[in-house]
Amino acid sequence: MSPLSNRYLEAGALREAEPFYPLHAWVCEECLLVQLEAFESPQSIFSDYAYFSSYSDSWLAHAQRYVEATIARFELSPSARIVELASNDGYLLQYFKARGFAVLGVEPAANVARVAEKKGIPTRVEFFSSACAERLKAEGVRADLLVANNVLAHVPDVNDFVGGVRTILAPAGIATFEFPHLLRLILGNQFDTIYHEHFSYFSLAAAQRVFARHGLRVFDVEEIPTHGGSLRVYIAQAEDARAQGEGVARVLAAERAAGLDSAVGYGGFEERVRETKRRLLEFLISARREGKRIVGYGAAAKGNTLLNYCGIRHDFIDYVVDRSPHKQGRYLPGTHLPIHGPERIRATKPDYLLILPWNIREEVMAQNAFIREWGGRFVVPMPSPQVL
Repeated sequence: MSPLSNRYLEAGALREAEPFYPLHAWVCEECLLVQLEAFESPQSIFSDYAYFSSYSDSWLAHAQRYVEATIARFELSPSARIVELASNDGYLLQYFKARGFAVLGVEPAANVARVAEKKGIPTRVEFFSSACAERLKAEGVRADLLVANNVLAHVPDVNDFVGGVRTILAPAGIATFEFPHLLRLILGNQFDTIYHEHFSYFSLAAAQRVFARHGLRVFDVEEIPTHGGSLRVYIAQAEDARAQGEGVARVLAAERAAGLDSAVGYGGFEERVRETKRRLLEFLISARREGKRIVGYGAAAKGNTLLNYCGIRHDFIDYVVDRSPHKQGRYLPGTHLPIHGPERIRATKPDYLLILPWNIREEVMAQNAFIREWGGRFVVPMPSPQVL
């Protein structure tokens, strides 16, 4: 049972009832899509959102590299229209706009979209769907390049969403999707990336089936390091004649080798998750008994899954820090740990900094290297606790 990972609390709500929902991932024995049950609507989760992409330097650098590489690889014409689904605060489209391209973001969170608009990024405040795509097409919007980063998992009706992609994609257009790779989640024991805001978890094989059902073809795929190991898939209309890259066969072979082509291959994951919990609690109990102070870094959704599943609250962690002012002064869901600005680390000098968004640990460690001045050390919880 777990609260919504991005439902951060104001002080006045700490004494009120807080909803917890079952957090259990299921695999379909037919199509092998891994899914959660939907307990809250996307409107409830995403209409006013606490995540702003631009507060991660490494994510901005990732977006900038993508823009440069994509323009070069596909020789995008200056007249090309770039559309991003779940465009957040304009973190990526700003780089296309700087190169002179016509851009449009589609972002359901009005508070986040306002930040993008202030950057000069035209943004449609709406959940993308087949109906949304039809309206955009009627207005003359077709995407020569459609970008969808870390959004496919967030839509409960994946068929409606992908059907809309087919509608809005220009006949010779290209779409790129990035999503955490289910293979890396399982092999790396990354159970903390499972939370209610992520309705689905994709292998390449499952993603191919969804796209093919809607007249779209995966013609290439790259394995990228973001979020603990993701896929970037390149998609075109099914009738597009471009050759298929060798990456597709390579990734599919790796999934088969790991047993992900059968529901049986998912069976051992749960016990590995339990063992990670035991090891993390053993470390925290030992550290606390030695009188060590522990602080969490990053009020990240994945961290909230970890903390709530493991039952880690004030008895282990003093507080959490986050760079985003939109989270500071609030409290983590479930655990009710207070969220402060990073400057509090230097003021309180903790012995350990537990990096909850472990996927950006290099960035976090570089920004907080000063903790070594008083002998502070970093802790990474996944796939098992490491002290660095």
